[in-house]
Parts: sequence; C-alpha cells; structure tokens
Amino acid sequence: MKILLATYWNIPHVGGVWTYMEQLKEKLESLGHEVDLLGYGEESSIVHIVDENRSVKKDELLPLVKAMMSEEKYPEIYANQLVSYTELQRYVYELGAAYLGLDKYDLIHAQDIISSTCIKRVMPKDQLLVTSLHGSVAYEIRDQLNTIHRSSTSYVAKAYFDHLETIGAMSGDTAIVANNWLKDILTEEFEVPEEKILVSQYGYDIDGFLGRMNTKAADMPLTDKKVILFTGRMIENKGIHHLIESLALLKNRRDDWVCWLAGEGEKLAGLRIQSEQQGLDDSVEFLRNRKDVPYLLSLADIYVLPSLLDNQPLSLIE
Repeated sequence: MKILLATYWNIPHVGGVWTYMEQLKEKLESLGHEVDLLGYGEESSIVHIVDENRSVKKDELLPLVKAMMSEEKYPEIYANQLVSYTELQRYVYELGAAYLGLDKYDLIHAQDIISSTCIKRVMPKDQLLVTSLHGSVAYEIRDQLNTIHRSSTSYVAKAYFDHLETIGAMSGDTAIVANNWLKDILTEEFEVPEEKILVSQYGYDIDGFLGRMNTKAADMPLTDKKVILFTGRMIENKGIHHLIESLALLKNRRDDWVCWLAGEGEKLAGLRIQSEQQGLDDSVEFLRNRKDVPYLLSLADIYVLPSLLDNQPLSLIE
C-alpha cells in the first residue's frame, strides 16, 4: 500500500507526534508498504512531503487564502485573533496538501483534528482516512484562553475549537485514541459516536530506542554537573515557564546542576528571555530540535515533564 502520514504540526520536531510518526513509518515500511510524511516545515513557512523533498511556500498560498476569506466577507472569523490565525493556517495547509497531491495514496493517516479536517475536504472520495488523536486540542485551547490568549472574545475561540474537535474526530473512517480518558472526552463532551473510536495504546520500539542511546547527532555542551532534561514542544501547555521559575528557586540553594531543554515551538523566544531575566544564562541550555533524544536521556540524571495537560506522552515513556 501507499500510505501518507499527515500532521498539521511542523515536521520534524521534538515531540511525541513526530516520534509516533517516525516509528510507525519504519514499521510500515518493514512490512513492505511505501510511506510518505506530510506537514508544515521550516517553522511553518512551508507545507512539505518530507521524503520526496517537495514543498510549497506558505507565502505563495497565503494571499489566495486571504482573498477568499477576507474580513469584509467573513467578519465573524476575525472576531477573535486566535480563530483568524488558525483559519488562515489551516486553509494554507489544506491548499498545500491539495497542491502536493493526495491521489496516489491508498490510505491517509492524519495525526490531529486539524489535518484530519483539512484532508477530508480535499482528498478523493474513495480514499480511506484514519485519524489518530494524541490529545485534546480543545482542552489545550481552553487553558490558553485563560492565559496567553485571554480576550473579550475568548468565548468565540472556545466555540470554534470545540466544533473543530468534533468534526476533526469524525472526519476519518476511524478515530484512534491511546486511552479511555480521551475516548470519554470525545464521546461524552464532543458527541463523537462511540463506534467511531478505537482505543489502541501506544506501542514502543524499545530495542530500537536502546540501540540509539550511544548515537550523538550534534555537539553537546560540556558539563561535569548533574543534568536535568526536558524534551518536547516549547508551548504553553508543556508548563516550561513553571520549570524555569522552579530552577531559579533551585539556583538560590545549589548550583551543581544544568538543565537542557530540547525542542522547538512558539514559546521558545519567550522562554529564553524568561531564563535570562531569572539569571539562568549559565544554567539552562536550549538545545533546539534534536534527533538524538535517546542519547540525551543517557546523559541525564533527572528527567522532568512539567506539562499542565497531556495525554499519554511518549517523552515520558522514553
């Protein structure tokens, strides 16, 4: 079979979705299938199919999207900044997927509600679409609406993302979740039919992981201190800002440690500034995107996951 694994998020990145996609691709290919990966890339500046090295620039699609959904035609979209940003981003993704082509695939496996919703609209009618949901986007957004995206029109964004959660989960022929917690949320709160959902707990390639623990992908900061490690996306819900606050308190008591933060995301620049303001320049290292998480874990003394909301994180399994 020719299979496309698709996500709305940037690929590659440090995070559970990318780890899941990599392992699934490797296993499917070992069974004789052909597998491509579709997602945003280069900090959301392109939509690309990774292995084919084909892409379309966001800047080439955005003018068309803005012309089609102008504020004059659809003022309700622009009532909330988060909603308008997401609508622009997802329609760029949708056009990018259509431009790169979906016709040749026997099966498309989306990894989130947004890619599922977008691909359903532009895929051939007779194709199969499976959606794996690695968390609740609506729940994450609700938390953000009380913090970084708080505004007088937060209720608009809540309604928008609640609706997106429902249609994203229902766009595929089947929605796969890792546990009953997420299944119950979808069926009880977002009215997704129970027969639409398959609970399948995450598997993990343990031998492959152990085999990569001695492989370094890039230079490392030298230290003889204890190493605290976080790996994941630099976003609000991962709670890294609370970790940095805690590290500042810890430094007042002892300085025999360093903390490595591996990952990319929208909060990276702000977290750097916060770290500097807390006087942690020599104690906190931002390693950006790394392809050698098993190696980093082999060097760490403590792993920390300060998430405010999470599903069944592969980073913690690792």
